[in-house]
Amino acid sequence: MKYEHLLERFLTYVKVNTRSDETSTTTPSTQSQVDFAQNILLPEMERVGLKDVHYLPNGFAVGTLPATDSRFKHKIGFISHMDTADFNAQGVAPQVIENYDGSPIPLGTSGYELNSKDFPNLGNYLGQTLITTDGTTLLGADDKSGIAEIMTAIEYLSAHPEIPHCEIRVGFGPDEEIGIGADQFDVEDFNVDFAYTVDGGPLGELQYETFSAASAELTFHGRNVHPGTAKDQMINALQLAIDFHSQLPATDRPELTEDYQGFYHLLKLEGTVEKASASYIIRDFDEANFDKRKALIEQIASQMNKELGDERILITLKDQYYNMRQVIEKDMTPIEIAKEVMEKLDIKPIIEPIRGGTDGSKISFMGIPTPNLFAGGENMHGRFEYVSLQTMERAVDTIVGIVSHIN
Repeated sequence: MKYEHLLERFLTYVKVNTRSDETSTTTPSTQSQVDFAQNILLPEMERVGLKDVHYLPNGFAVGTLPATDSRFKHKIGFISHMDTADFNAQGVAPQVIENYDGSPIPLGTSGYELNSKDFPNLGNYLGQTLITTDGTTLLGADDKSGIAEIMTAIEYLSAHPEIPHCEIRVGFGPDEEIGIGADQFDVEDFNVDFAYTVDGGPLGELQYETFSAASAELTFHGRNVHPGTAKDQMINALQLAIDFHSQLPATDRPELTEDYQGFYHLLKLEGTVEKASASYIIRDFDEANFDKRKALIEQIASQMNKELGDERILITLKDQYYNMRQVIEKDMTPIEIAKEVMEKLDIKPIIEPIRGGTDGSKISFMGIPTPNLFAGGENMHGRFEYVSLQTMERAVDTIVGIVSHIN
């Protein structure tokens, strides 16, 4: 179905810079997210018909659409995040390409282009309306497409009171891209039986499995002496980092893994002979394998310290989130409802694991099972990002279908 304000709403949202900042000590991490929530989202939430609209200290803008029919036994939530990823988000100037014909799309005057050779998925969108970047910024479809879709679904339901639906809670939150947005999520305030993050990619994605995730920060302490007299005296901290990394499984890297395969990802390596540091993220779908990966990090460091005769390698391991399947598989109702609705809408459900995480990973373990629905974005987090208006419309259809599904 076509929705009158969906495109306009999305274009308005993406032009606002809401990039999060992992170095910040505040929640939300940037004032721009606070301003976006308070000055743009909250007033619009009230305009589209949400009740009890409020802004929480955790950075979430929350509202309720009361049920219109007592037959509904579930209260359902929909959640999307306001922040965008670590890429230029200042001066977003989206391009709207109508009736896409398959030819390369110049991204403004940047010299970059979208083409089906580099991005084969473009072939799925012939004849559709695409929204792209101008090549100098990201687009922000992750996750302003989700916000626009939820807002549009609420607007549609408010304008059509004849459509029976359950009680709906809406939450737009901060800092998902830096992994802390849901840390202070208020489960008691949200008060639903289950929820969906509308934060997925192409049409039909329905996901209830994520990686379990941890970070590892390593510090290597060396001893610097003149290289001419270094024999049996110098301990090169950078070499220690290299030796450590070489003992991790060579094939367990993101670029060599897929599907349910986990990995170690070296994010940063820097330093001098005297001192070096390395940052890793650790990912696995299987709980036992996840624990083994963390244990291996510690074992390598312990053995190296033993051989060095000193504690020269220090590790800080921190769990980030866990595979939400552990929660959701206990009651598959939200998956079964979404799958049935998609099939009725002639959308093929794509039920596959997320090789990443969403706010739903943490919220599920807080007590609200929260799988992930498609929002439409492709090539997210960079200048080649784009989204199909028709996919966004289908996401709205799916949201409306879920809340009007009597179960």
